[in-house]
Amino acid sequence: MKKIESFLSVLLIPLDFIFLVLAGISAYYLRFSNWSASRWPIVFNLHFPAYFHLLIIISALWIIIFFISGLYEIRNSRRLAQEIQKIFLACSTGFALVAVIIFFQREFFDSRFIILVGWAFAVIYISLLHTFIRFLQRILFSYGIGVHQVILIGNSQTTDNLMAEFAKNKRSGFRVLKRLRDFSLETSQELAEFIHEHQVDELIQSDPNLTKAETLRLYDFTNENQITFKYVADLLEVKVLRTEVSEIIGIPIVEVKRTTLEGWGRIVKRLFDIVVSGVLIIIFSPLILLTVLAIKLDSRGPLFFSRRDDGSYLTRIGVGGQPFKYFKFRSMIPNSDSMRYHELANQNLRTDGPMVKIKDDPRITRVGRIIRRWSIDELPELFLVFIGRMSLVGPRPHLPEEVAKYENYHKRTLTIKPGISGLAQVSGRSDLLFEEEVKLDIYYIENWSLLLDISILFKTPLAVFKHREAE
Repeated sequence: MKKIESFLSVLLIPLDFIFLVLAGISAYYLRFSNWSASRWPIVFNLHFPAYFHLLIIISALWIIIFFISGLYEIRNSRRLAQEIQKIFLACSTGFALVAVIIFFQREFFDSRFIILVGWAFAVIYISLLHTFIRFLQRILFSYGIGVHQVILIGNSQTTDNLMAEFAKNKRSGFRVLKRLRDFSLETSQELAEFIHEHQVDELIQSDPNLTKAETLRLYDFTNENQITFKYVADLLEVKVLRTEVSEIIGIPIVEVKRTTLEGWGRIVKRLFDIVVSGVLIIIFSPLILLTVLAIKLDSRGPLFFSRRDDGSYLTRIGVGGQPFKYFKFRSMIPNSDSMRYHELANQNLRTDGPMVKIKDDPRITRVGRIIRRWSIDELPELFLVFIGRMSLVGPRPHLPEEVAKYENYHKRTLTIKPGISGLAQVSGRSDLLFEEEVKLDIYYIENWSLLLDISILFKTPLAVFKHREAE
């Protein structure tokens, strides 16, 4: 951990304590406010000095819970959604602790409002505080403070992407000092001399195709030189990312865990989809009506793109590899869909996978270019979410002819419903390589949570507004 990270971790402790006390004070004064008292008459006496004394003790106990929950480990790799989830769970554990205290302090039973609202304020205040600290850390990164000095090992497209991202995004917290394309014996000697003259924090193996001998040599090298070792997981490792190790007759056995999106997780996700898609349909209804009018005035043809050139229904592949009828606003001239595989096939920019992308596509209408640029053509997908064919968040819904070209490990993405948005879309949209998109989709499947869905949905508008050429 860098010194600035250690400082911020230590700084969070007194700040969390102060904000927990503020949450408790806010709950107290809200309960005794005229607004609250007029709705729920106060039938108990709770003097502030006694309450404040108990609040200090509870806040100190909550800090211990925060320690145990790992909230004071500031790491670049942990997403904000994961941080907020940890805060929610830690505060909920603290809430349970208060319930135990209430059991032994029976006169405190009459102030359940304060306890519940204090918990809500604590979640909000601490989340805002940690979000600000993360923002402050990113600002410091932009000035080169606390940046991790890294060396990349690999000769792959992923290595090129990491170098470009670290160079472009000064707030990523990483600076590439050197790149090596392999880790032979000669290269290891060269690197040993380099780190003797430079401060190196991490070594990232960005090519999963290094030989086993090179990888073991690399791992031993980082241990010997006290450097953090990280590596890019290959598709197999992403598939078995959630594992649990148990012991049977002294032999360690690794169990590959299924996605958290099963049982109640699937039910919660479906209820979330229904409620949010219904609300979004209402919110975007004026824009939907305006788009309908613009398409009709701009060009002849159907309002929706729902049929192929031969008249058959347009389908996408859904959960379990089953096709479903799909539609979105028409953005191209009629009967031009099949041109992508014939007249325009030589203009396909996507040579890394089964998908097709054509730059300056001549089939797109004037209105189509606008609605594609701002993803307005995909708004009808909200109705597909509402009726259960798609989800708000999930892997991209691909065409049958694209799925037909999948490798076996690609089909892992078909285990859940496709989504309007997804981890891959907010991580780079169409600029991602297909293999990278699959990795992100599999990671999402293995690590689903409602907070992750909410985080992706909040990031989606930023991905849309980010400057991209119309797809």
